[in-house]
Amino acid sequence: MSGAAVDLAALRDALRALLPDHALESAEPLGRGHIHDTISARCRSPHGEVERYVAQRVNDAVFRDPQALARNLVRVSDHLGRALRTVGDARFTRDSPHYLDTSKDIQLLQAETPRVRADKGAHIHGFGNTHYWLDPENGRPITAAILAALLRLAPGDRPYFETNRRRFLDQLDGRLKGWLQTMAPYKGIRVVAVHETWPYFAQRFGLMIVAVVEPNPGVPPSPSYLDSLIQKMRDSGIKLLIADPYSNASAVRQVATQSGATAVTLIPSVGGDPAASDYLSLFDFNIKRLSKAAGTQ
Repeated sequence: MSGAAVDLAALRDALRALLPDHALESAEPLGRGHIHDTISARCRSPHGEVERYVAQRVNDAVFRDPQALARNLVRVSDHLGRALRTVGDARFTRDSPHYLDTSKDIQLLQAETPRVRADKGAHIHGFGNTHYWLDPENGRPITAAILAALLRLAPGDRPYFETNRRRFLDQLDGRLKGWLQTMAPYKGIRVVAVHETWPYFAQRFGLMIVAVVEPNPGVPPSPSYLDSLIQKMRDSGIKLLIADPYSNASAVRQVATQSGATAVTLIPSVGGDPAASDYLSLFDFNIKRLSKAAGTQ
């Protein structure tokens, strides 16, 4: 360990890419590594729980090409997955009754493999944007996958599980009609998002996300990129900026003020606001807040 103080701003930016709805509360050096600085980070979840994570800052004097390191980690993860599938322990296979992938029947957006390239660097969404629950229609395949997993583990409770899912889908159908009706006047509106959190939401409700403030999650945008983005927003008349709860407040304020756009903070996860206490109220909250902001334009 180098003994240097923890760079909280850099750590906060890095953690935001992986845990966008968590708040970093404190951090301290952990152990004495010979290559990387290892850090123990204390975070607060959207539900108010304290969670601890271990982070490492890559020593670029040793690893001069962090993108190559990231690609190698992808290969290692793939190799470990194949190895676990050959050990004969059913818990580690996709055929395991305990295995649950709620995205398996969802067409992931931004899933093009060129997002993991040497010239662009490793991208956290390189294999598809992971915020698929923010399209309410995806509540169907998500709950179908959950139902199938529950039935594998407790087949005798099928009537109970199926009744609960049916009730949920009935409520979802009713609320979705209202959300679509509320957002109908704003179909086709062009917006800028701070993070790549909202493509599924935008696709469902007819928004056009034309740019993001932070194109590489966890990497602060350069001043020249921000200047260019702000100018394009002015020239194109884009008046709405969608932020997340843990977006960089300074960057949001700069872009909104200099472009003349209205910034609106939406909640990506249940529990991110007391009013978003479940899946349906999450959309109630976001639709109400977004339509109000869009209606002022």
